Amino acid sequence: MKKVLTGNQAVAYGAMLSDVKVVAAYPITPQTTIIETLADMQAEGIGDFDYIRVESEHSALSVCIGASMGGVRAFTATSGQGLFLMHEMLHYATGARVPVVLANVNRAPALPWNIWSDQTDSISQRDTGCIQLYCEGNQEVLDTTIMAFKIAETVRLPAMVILDAFWLSHTSEPVDIPEKEAVQKFLPSFDPGDMWLDPENPRTFGSVSMSDVYMEFRWLIQRDMERAKGVISETHTEFGNLFGRNYHQVEGYLTDDAEVVIVCSGTVASTGRVAVEVLRSEGKKAGMLKVKTLRPFPSDEVKNALRDKEKVAVIDRNFSPGAQGVWAQEIRSALYELADSERPLLYGYIAGLGGRDINIGTIRDIYERTSQSETPEDADIWVGVKYV
Repeated sequence: MKKVLTGNQAVAYGAMLSDVKVVAAYPITPQTTIIETLADMQAEGIGDFDYIRVESEHSALSVCIGASMGGVRAFTATSGQGLFLMHEMLHYATGARVPVVLANVNRAPALPWNIWSDQTDSISQRDTGCIQLYCEGNQEVLDTTIMAFKIAETVRLPAMVILDAFWLSHTSEPVDIPEKEAVQKFLPSFDPGDMWLDPENPRTFGSVSMSDVYMEFRWLIQRDMERAKGVISETHTEFGNLFGRNYHQVEGYLTDDAEVVIVCSGTVASTGRVAVEVLRSEGKKAGMLKVKTLRPFPSDEVKNALRDKEKVAVIDRNFSPGAQGVWAQEIRSALYELADSERPLLYGYIAGLGGRDINIGTIRDIYERTSQSETPEDADIWVGVKYV
């Protein structure tokens, strides 16, 4: 069935179709309509889940952790400052090995206050042990929400579905909503295994671990985050076979003979494709590489996609003060493993912070600047900054 949905509505449909049993709700712009849509679904009898209103985002994730440890599938959503308040519990969710799924609608961090799109909020959580999946369009949002539960439950780690504020969250697109029976075939009922609270078989969770065992717990998280790379690819393949929509951790567009490959994520990838087509029509050899996963980072796929390219321009809709854009950091690290003769020059660009538009002209300027430069700058180039 096809419906016209906003990105936030697509998230809600994805959670409902995944047979989620607990939704923890606390509103924050621009994600509020996710939990509002789920509230409407419950009121209309569309979804069979408990809807729990809490007093903060910290509590929202805490409720989901408890629900998951109680043996049921749990979901919440947040943005920006709300995600920052969840930070402590993201670490806790990873350590507890609970496959909670949360949607984060990218919102710029305060101060100054800003409610528009900026990946700094989600990217700042990259070291919590939470899988991060970035979406380009509303269909991908719905599909990724469903896949996130399967991925998270396979490796016993939390997962974050990430979409751009307003560009997706409040923009309507046609979305194919799969039948619930088909989703249940792809995503069976949650099996908590032996990781749940059973009054008939009491056990201790999260007790103090001394130095002789703590490191082993951390190693298990790293092992399974690495394992998630293969699980994500397998899940993409299984989903594609069943529903006819294919996704990849890394997706190239006109990169085979490209002299400059523009790397981006989220909605910028859609603009990037059009910009590359425009540049190609002018005889310029441009290509685009979309990266979907930040954690775990698909180093091998990135390395193989960019091997032997001349130049790479990475667009970061985030920044790490005192360092560079985080996508550029990750890609540079992956390319470091290549031989000198295979490694392209990497140019980093910061653009689109606080919801500023990254349009075809922006990407054209980035292409031209990269193409004309013999060597990269020591620091990232901030695109379109005024007054400086």
